[in-house]
Amino acid sequence: MAREEWSSTLGFILASIGSAVGIGNIWRFPYIVGANGGGAFLIPFLIAVCLFGLPLMVLELAIGRSTGTSVVSAFGSIRQ
Repeated sequence: MAREEWSSTLGFILASIGSAVGIGNIWRFPYIVGANGGGAFLIPFLIAVCLFGLPLMVLELAIGRSTGTSVVSAFGSIRQ
């Protein structure tokens, strides 16, 4: 059986972001920014996302690509 692939890189990126973020976080984020100081909250938040979130996302995608298995099998093979 042939393995399915994404038709475009942009489609894959948008689907990944959509599944990771979720509608609840998009709905709640402006309230959190306003309640915690606006720009004073937004700048450290974006720095934290760049320092922690993006490298972890790249690591997870690399693990998935290198193993080519399910999530449980991929993390099980790393543990060994």
